[in-house]
Amino acid sequence: MKNYGKFVVGVVLAWFIFALTASARGVFNNGANRFGFAVAFAALTPILLFFLWFAASPRFRQFALSLDPRILTFAQAWRVVGATFVVLQAYRILPAIFALPAGYGDIAIGATAPFVAWKLADPGHRGSFILWQFLGISDLIIAVSLGTTAGLRVVQDAPITAMTVLPLSLIPTFFVPLFTILHVICIAQAKAWKTASLNTVQSKRLVNESLATGF
Repeated sequence: MKNYGKFVVGVVLAWFIFALTASARGVFNNGANRFGFAVAFAALTPILLFFLWFAASPRFRQFALSLDPRILTFAQAWRVVGATFVVLQAYRILPAIFALPAGYGDIAIGATAPFVAWKLADPGHRGSFILWQFLGISDLIIAVSLGTTAGLRVVQDAPITAMTVLPLSLIPTFFVPLFTILHVICIAQAKAWKTASLNTVQSKRLVNESLATGF
């Protein structure tokens, strides 16, 4: 499992290098302010590959579910850097239609991540934990949707170009899919908590029944 973990880290690193190299070459540059097909492709591809890998490989699924949900959740605290979007919007470097919802959404998720990791990442708070993870995914979906279509929506506001060139281009092309995958893993883990809890209850009931009947 340790070697498998190294392989997964290698895959993540390879995607980061791809996103960095493509950004440096201007592949994601949306200076024309059109629909961001390249950014959308880079954001969605690793997520789709993750789902396929997770569904097809029991070994990868076992590895993913063995990760500590507290650490995966705490990692979302990095999203407080979404405050950068708000600042850049104030200087008219990013359009408000994207920067404000994406920025404040990321701030909210990033600021609450430590609390959720500390207090809610356990079977006793399963519902609240899953809800927060879904809110985190929704924020990312909204951000990418607004970012890739911002140029089509507003003409008088600032262009979305800054999000399609370095260093900000790494956010939608690498960090958004990474954070989305972490959310999905946490949700899958939390769903397993219910199954494990039910098995424990059933085992205790069988033991009690055996003791009551003298077997």
